[in-house]
Amino acid sequence: MNIRTLLKASLATALFAALGGHALAADPAKKEIVIGTTVGDFGDQVKESIRPILEKKGYKVKLVEFTDYIRPNLALQEGSLDVNVFQHQPYLNQFRAQHKLTLTSVFVVPTAPMNLYAGKSKRLEDVKNGSTVSVPNDPTNLARALVVLRDLGWITLKPGIKTTTASERDIASNKYNIVLKPLEAAQLPRSRADVDFAIVNGNYAVSSGMNLKDGLFQERSKAYLNVGVFQNKSLNTQWAQDVIAAYRSPEFKAYALKRFPGYNYPAGWVK
Repeated sequence: MNIRTLLKASLATALFAALGGHALAADPAKKEIVIGTTVGDFGDQVKESIRPILEKKGYKVKLVEFTDYIRPNLALQEGSLDVNVFQHQPYLNQFRAQHKLTLTSVFVVPTAPMNLYAGKSKRLEDVKNGSTVSVPNDPTNLARALVVLRDLGWITLKPGIKTTTASERDIASNKYNIVLKPLEAAQLPRSRADVDFAIVNGNYAVSSGMNLKDGLFQERSKAYLNVGVFQNKSLNTQWAQDVIAAYRSPEFKAYALKRFPGYNYPAGWVK
């Protein structure tokens, strides 16, 4: 091979790399990626955008959808999932410590905000002494709901408490003697027929056909965007980096901004 042929071969290799040839190759050690989400929008994000992006790289993508907040982390830890997308960072922190899991969050996804919705009472002005409010029963989302009630002015919380870990014991005053009805988060949309108001996690509101615009009061905090989580040992693999790149890609951003109006978005997505 003469020097001219060598130069042509080198230029072709460099051009292939510059055009992303390496990025288009799937991890040869990982043919299938299993993603776990809760039912609804996070699953839709996989089916409608993330799966096609990863399939173009050569992966097969399997989606497993859950109806609770317990199994996705346990399944990830035991290895039946490769990544999960269903929880915010405060919930991961609490669950990981409680169960001694080796899991790490890496990316943020568009997330429907928590809202207070009408139940038997249709307006905020209809609140009365002894009104009932259904709330999530897991500790971190219950704390989140208490902050919603605080910001609404229906309760106050004790000074100096950490709002991400607040519990009913931390209520300092209860203006209307609100009666809280803690329930599994997935049950909150249907609970509206039995309570005056319901505070519903955004993903379960959307998956049950509720309109975010119908919320009577939206949470103010942006600390509860949901995250993508991996086992620690997976973080430096090529396939994990490809999943991360898919969720951070311009294609996914354009899709999500159009598909999920009214959501809270990752930092920098919206000016």
